[in-house]
Amino acid sequence: MSNQNNIIITVADGTEMHAYAAFPSNTGPVPGILLLQEAFGVNQHIRNVADRLAAAGYAVVAPELFHRTAAPGLEIAYSDFNTVAAPHFQGITVEGLTADVQAAHAWLTSQPLVMADKIGSIGFCLGGRVSFLANAVLPLAAGVSYYGGGTHLLKDRAADLHAPHLFFWGGLDAHIKKEHIAEVTGAVDAAGKPYINTVISYADHGFNCDERPSYNPQAAAEAWALTLVFFKEKLGA
Repeated sequence: MSNQNNIIITVADGTEMHAYAAFPSNTGPVPGILLLQEAFGVNQHIRNVADRLAAAGYAVVAPELFHRTAAPGLEIAYSDFNTVAAPHFQGITVEGLTADVQAAHAWLTSQPLVMADKIGSIGFCLGGRVSFLANAVLPLAAGVSYYGGGTHLLKDRAADLHAPHLFFWGGLDAHIKKEHIAEVTGAVDAAGKPYINTVISYADHGFNCDERPSYNPQAAAEAWALTLVFFKEKLGA
């Protein structure tokens, strides 16, 4: 892998959005992936995910979704949701997030190495919700959401999904109600859109993140294996 770097993307509303980018070492053409952060910033965990995806053959961009309310490079401790993350979390809007994923997608597809018709999205926690939105507003070839709390608030966008969507939920997750999961999958079902719904019964919220107390190595490994198979099938790499 080469060329990991911090970049700046101009969004349609005139704001500047910092992002972390990671590229595979092969010279292309390669598929691309939008990587969407948790409520804690583009932190070490998200950068690690970007590097792992790049190692698997994808060009990756992880935009800072709190750029309108936070200084660039904001990283929030996992114990500081209520005190530090919450104001930024409450400051995001569907309109702003739409502009952000559109700008990140435009940047990614403008890279000479990247196959513009082979772009996917993946997000965790807050980013899981945003990945669902990205699939609705962008011409993606694959979408993945890990424990995307609040996705049910976007269920009316299910009919707009461009690509098959892969959902992961933790059966022990007290943050996301089972009826909210059912609202999301029911809406995608009713829209006749292709999806895979995976509930890992023994996993909690945030099970993929090795910096969180809820990290579950077994669940993380299983979900990641399915994620890579899904991306390979839809995007190729």
